Amino acid sequence: MNAQRAQEKASLLYPYGVDEHDHKNPKLDDGTSKKLSLAVPFTFYSKKYQTLYVNNNGVISFDTPVKQYTPDPFPLADGRPFVTPYWGDVNNVLGGDIFYRESTDPTLLARITDDINQYFSKIPYTATWAFVATWDDVAYYGSTSNKGNTFQAVLTTDTKTSFIILNYWDIQWTTGVASDGDPETGLGGTPAHAGFNSGDETNFYNIPGSQTEAIINITKTSNVNVPGRWVFQVDDFKVTGVPPKVAVSNNCFL
Repeated sequence: MNAQRAQEKASLLYPYGVDEHDHKNPKLDDGTSKKLSLAVPFTFYSKKYQTLYVNNNGVISFDTPVKQYTPDPFPLADGRPFVTPYWGDVNNVLGGDIFYRESTDPTLLARITDDINQYFSKIPYTATWAFVATWDDVAYYGSTSNKGNTFQAVLTTDTKTSFIILNYWDIQWTTGVASDGDPETGLGGTPAHAGFNSGDETNFYNIPGSQTEAIINITKTSNVNVPGRWVFQVDDFKVTGVPPKVAVSNNCFL
């Protein structure tokens, strides 16, 4: 990676990996982290959660792990509340790592605070806690290629207001073979899904392009004018930065 690309990556993704003392998920197809207890409650769609799972297949779930590899349309009928930066059939046995950490590091919190204040200037906010999960160059199930995806989800709160930041650095595939994807291209079949499911069977949010071939372009889209970044207030969920040509109903893109 040349110096310019490295700088662009560092400006989009918050620091992660071994140097940040991140934990790492096991090398296991459809695997998950252990049940993680949070130091502070995180409010998501008006409910407070104090445990979560980082699931290999691109999902951060509250209360219960998610091993499902082919995404379903939102809202889910089974009431699972979760955030999905990129719900698809990851296989980290074939390549890549899933990192995560809980943090109160002042440098990280200051950077997150500056970003949130830039995007949500009317909401007073100073981050006091963050959870950073990063899927680093992860392969897809059944892959016969070297394609990998790198994306990140950041949960942050000041104990009252909660935000989620989704960062997409490099998306090279959309679909695993078990979801009818092509083993050489990682395309076709049922593509990945990005968004939120509240768990109440009513409120949900789909990032444009979800479960279509267009999701591979998520590195170029944004609701905060930063290509590859989507940011949402999620304690009392609000759609932010809706493109004018897209209709909105039930907190979702149509």
